[in-house]
Amino acid sequence: MRRLAVLALCAALVLTGCQAPGSTGGHDGLDASSGGETATVQPTTAADAPPDPPSDRLGWENGYWHNESIPVTTENGLNESERAAVVARSMARVEYVRRLEFDTTVPVSLVSRAEYRNRSGGGAGDSLRRFDNAKFEALLLVGEDRGSTAAQDSTLGESVVGFYSGGRDEIVLVTESETPTIDESTLAHELVHALQDQRFGLGSDARTRDGVQGRNGLIEGDATATQQDYDARCGEQWDCLAGGGGSGGGGNGDRHFGINFMLYFPYSDGPGLVTNLRDQGGWAAVGDAYGDRPDGAREVISPNEYPDWEPETVDLQDRTSDDWERVRPSEDRNRPDYAVVGPSAIAASLAYTLTDDYNESSVVAATEVINFEDGGSVDSSDPYNYDLPATDGWAGGRMHVYSDGSETAYVWRTVWDSERDAGEFAAAWEATLAHWGGTERADGTWVIADDSPFTDAVAVQVDGRTVTVVNAPTAEELDEVHDA
Repeated sequence: MRRLAVLALCAALVLTGCQAPGSTGGHDGLDASSGGETATVQPTTAADAPPDPPSDRLGWENGYWHNESIPVTTENGLNESERAAVVARSMARVEYVRRLEFDTTVPVSLVSRAEYRNRSGGGAGDSLRRFDNAKFEALLLVGEDRGSTAAQDSTLGESVVGFYSGGRDEIVLVTESETPTIDESTLAHELVHALQDQRFGLGSDARTRDGVQGRNGLIEGDATATQQDYDARCGEQWDCLAGGGGSGGGGNGDRHFGINFMLYFPYSDGPGLVTNLRDQGGWAAVGDAYGDRPDGAREVISPNEYPDWEPETVDLQDRTSDDWERVRPSEDRNRPDYAVVGPSAIAASLAYTLTDDYNESSVVAATEVINFEDGGSVDSSDPYNYDLPATDGWAGGRMHVYSDGSETAYVWRTVWDSERDAGEFAAAWEATLAHWGGTERADGTWVIADDSPFTDAVAVQVDGRTVTVVNAPTAEELDEVHDA
């Protein structure tokens, strides 16, 4: 694999799961009793800790204060009582940082990496699988030689270090250790999700990829910003447990950098949105945002556009021959029969050309999509850049998937702020087609080589602010899929 590929993948391996401590971004902790600014509070032992309060309060949970030391280590694992103490103290600490009180105690369980992999995936019907396969093929992320669900499951199976299940109101931490240990930073992140669910609700009407990226930009940005504030206090205000093996699944495995890059978006750019809100109105402004969540990735990439920006409605009429019919994933699940993939997904498509094994070239430089600090290390608080010339100005989109019974095809239309923005995207997309073995014919259509995972025919049509990408198995079938 190329040197740039190793560099990019190492960035993903180190950062997946939001484990890297970050700075507080200038937001000091607030004293739990007064609500005012507080000086550094040194850790206290259990014997020296203040008595339990007469009623529940911020910074205290189930018998433990946020700055109280507890006599446990992760070296030989944690028994049930030790785990309960760690969870209670972490809840108190999340309350202290996030300025919100838990309503109820959150159950926490641990699973091995192997058990988590076995839990992942499955459940998608044929229509949904076909639809998602075509969508990821359209993004030039997963070719016809592999299913998109399997690629996502493999990436998550290697990367996820914990999750909160709203349906079960439970946190599950993934551990690499044979003994039951807890990574306190990961626990803090997932506790924020439980707190969000209790106080704001995590339900949403977001049903498209870009809509979910916007929603998750707030949710994961809030959790990551809180986690970073939490981590910054370790060793200063608080004694924290040493890492409990929550850094991901070891080697590269089946981790797909393009998918990782896309899925990591809310963790990378979400904290910037939350910081912007806090600068305007503190944590209260962050809480208010749950009543008006971002409409798409654009508002997370450019926080100053939140909450005024809204995506444009894109008109896309079916113009297929009788041989092609729409693939409607709503037959399997309650979701739209079209896709909306926005700037974060497009950026992932371009970034993936740095690491694939098909072509030694790339359409972007590592420095364009990975944020490096002056010393050459990756910026742990904001590792990836999604604001590229080819993504800037995205105003809306819509994708339809079609099938003739054996093959799939798609029509993907995007609208941009200006003709210049549309032209920059079209040029970058054609460069990406060329990267994957595409050759432009005299009529302007592209034919992708037989040895490419994306072998097909593609037409990129620009009309003012609108770009329409049409795909079919052969150039002769492009008009059958979309008779423009």
